[in-house]
Amino acid sequence: MDNEVSDALRVQHVDPRRLHELRRRVLRSNNPSISVADPRDDDETAVHFAGVLGERVVVSASFYPDESPVDSHLATYQLRYMATDFDVQGRGYGSRVLAEAEAFLVGRGVQQLWANGRDTALGFYEATGWRVVPGSDHLSPETQLPHHIIVKRLIDED
Repeated sequence: MDNEVSDALRVQHVDPRRLHELRRRVLRSNNPSISVADPRDDDETAVHFAGVLGERVVVSASFYPDESPVDSHLATYQLRYMATDFDVQGRGYGSRVLAEAEAFLVGRGVQQLWANGRDTALGFYEATGWRVVPGSDHLSPETQLPHHIIVKRLIDED
């Protein structure tokens, strides 16, 4: 990865509405009739991150407190709407946003993350430390695309 290009990316906490256009384009086939708002978007505990080049949002990631389907006793957040714009995929921007988000969440006492990861993105998640839950394959009710449940332990239990 070119450090100069990587350094141009700024990771910011943002209002979730700033992520909607990227969510729709990348995750919902740019279909304007599909809502990309989550009912939890405005909850005080929800956290939204954007990877920004100039003024353009190129990465989105939203996190919501939620009980994990694995190790339900751990303080857990769910990752949703992780998306990297098509023309900048493979540059390390998504992993940089995730790393900064994870550091922030650890500071809030979060021990674990979970998500429904698209099968086409599992390689990315595994490369950033997530693990696929065996036997968790399913079709997303929203997209009808194959997914697996993925988890990432952020800190060990005390």
